[in-house]
This record gives sequence, structure tokens and C-alpha cells, in this order.
Amino acid sequence: MDITGTSHSFYGNSRVLLEGAIIELTARLDLMRSWWVANGERDPISYVISRVKSEDSMREKLRRRGLPVTLEAALNEINDGAGVRVVCSYINDVYRIAEQIRNLSGVTIVCEKDYIQAPKPNGYRSYHTNLVLDLDVMGTVHKVNAEIQIRTIAMDCWASLEHQLKYKHNVKNQSVIVDELRRCADEMATTDLNMQTIRDMIRAQN
Repeated sequence: MDITGTSHSFYGNSRVLLEGAIIELTARLDLMRSWWVANGERDPISYVISRVKSEDSMREKLRRRGLPVTLEAALNEINDGAGVRVVCSYINDVYRIAEQIRNLSGVTIVCEKDYIQAPKPNGYRSYHTNLVLDLDVMGTVHKVNAEIQIRTIAMDCWASLEHQLKYKHNVKNQSVIVDELRRCADEMATTDLNMQTIRDMIRAQN
């Protein structure tokens, strides 16, 4: 079903499924957090943000990747139609959450990308997990693609600011700005490592 130039909208059953995937994944994350706290453990998650890719963004991404602008392609070919961002306090927390996601029932991991160990050229750091979720809707199981990004507070702060700045056009000295952003990313990564070290030192004394 082509969604270009028709009355059909991506905000139909496909959006319901993507929103359902977010509801399911965030509910499972909430359950993890409640379980840890109930058992006297520290909650490793600071906050969770989620979103469904807008219809315009979905159309643009399908075209950019040379895919047909159809509901089927939107659901089956795009991994981040449903996106969940998990923000943690420490680097070790990121990997702990990633491991828990691998063990979720009804979830098939498609691929994982560790941009913490291997940052992007611009300095971006995060841990990405692309997955397929078995979503039960009124007795019918639908397979829905979703992406979970896991990062520290520092990584999320940098990514949010970089996202705003890269859309500023006609800025002089672009190369200088790119270099400065990369430098800031490296400095924040060093801070993350230092905070993890301090955390480990405190735990070792308890």
C-alpha cells in the first residue's frame, strides 16, 4: 500500500503497532526498575524517553534508502520507527541494561552497535540495539521493529546539543565547530570514565 499521494496515512494500524511496541518495551523497563528497587538494589536507569517516527520523517527515510514508500516497508524495513532511549548514570549501567534487553522474552535482537567503544567520527557515543518485538494485539501476534538507544546522562546531553547545532545553517567556521564538538564529546567521555571510577571506589569500600 503506497502512502505517497494517497488518502492513506502512516498514522493508521502501523502507528498503533509502533506505539504498542513502545508501551510494551517501556513497561518492561519499568518492571525491571521496580524489581531492582524492591530487592534493595540501585535503579540503574535515570530516565526513559520514547517516540514514534513522524509520518514525514518516515517517508523521507524510506526515500533516502531507496525503499518503496509503503506501510509494509515502513514496518518491516525501518528499524527505528519505534524508538526508546534509556539514559543511565554510569557506563556500566548501559551494558547492564543491554544485557537485560537481550534476555527479554518475545524479543529477537537483530543487531547491536556499540558507539561507546567505537564512537562515530563526530564524537557521538551510545549503545544501539535493533530488535523485533512479538506484539500481541487482540490475540494476533505482530512482529514490530524497534530501536533502543542506551547512553549515559553525559552522552545524552552532548547528543541533544549536537542535534540542535547541526541544524544551524550558514554558520562560519564549520570545521572549527565540528572539531570543538568532537573535543567536547571526548572530554565528556573522560568525565564518564572518571565518574565510573569514583562509583567503583565507593562500592569497594562498602
